[in-house]
Amino acid sequence: MLQIYHLKKKYVNSKRYAINDLTLELKEGEIFGFLGQNGAGKSTTIKCITGIHPYDEGQIIVCGYDMKKDPIHAKKNIGYVPDNHSVYEKLTGREYVNYIADLYEVPLAEREERLNKYLKMFKISFAIDRQIKGYSHGMKQKICIIAALIHNPKLWVLDEPMVGLDPQSMFDIIDEMKAHTASGNTVFFSSHNIDLVSKLCDRVAIIHDGELCALVDLHEEGKREALESIFRNYTMAENQA
Repeated sequence: MLQIYHLKKKYVNSKRYAINDLTLELKEGEIFGFLGQNGAGKSTTIKCITGIHPYDEGQIIVCGYDMKKDPIHAKKNIGYVPDNHSVYEKLTGREYVNYIADLYEVPLAEREERLNKYLKMFKISFAIDRQIKGYSHGMKQKICIIAALIHNPKLWVLDEPMVGLDPQSMFDIIDEMKAHTASGNTVFFSSHNIDLVSKLCDRVAIIHDGELCALVDLHEEGKREALESIFRNYTMAENQA
């Protein structure tokens, strides 16, 4: 579903790699957690995966398509929810979702069916024909999630998707993540909420200072309960230095 091989990314004028030799492989049908402190390289990795940032070395393959060699087909298999709900706020919710659906060439009948499903799920039917600039934080986040799912992507990438959401909306997103993977798709879930990651994910990668520190299979006995300790073991090293 997603293969990352020896990924390296350095920003201009930086002396160190933001991502240094990262290798990961995500399986079909799994919710994959991505943990790290602020500045560890989580968002940079996600922006490379989604084709927003170029990278210096390595390879990213999405559903068999190389992000550098065939970015269009690679991106068509990705649904991305950013951490800042970046949208065209002068559009209505419906106009924005239709714009994204057009980019992914989603047939009209399919987009209408999915849109109605998610509007009902997230309870924002009343606002779909209003300009997004008048939406609350949570409503903007919901419209981003709907737009990310409108083409039924094989790989759903979420960067801190729960920030600012009410508990019921969080439960709705969690249910959709489970349903998405139950259909054979994959979810890449970046979060600071270790407790949620430990309960929800199948496997977790811990990144520190741009490098992969641990890959934890949460189906192994005791690993869900130990995830916070495993994470702290790697972050404490920096605090003690």
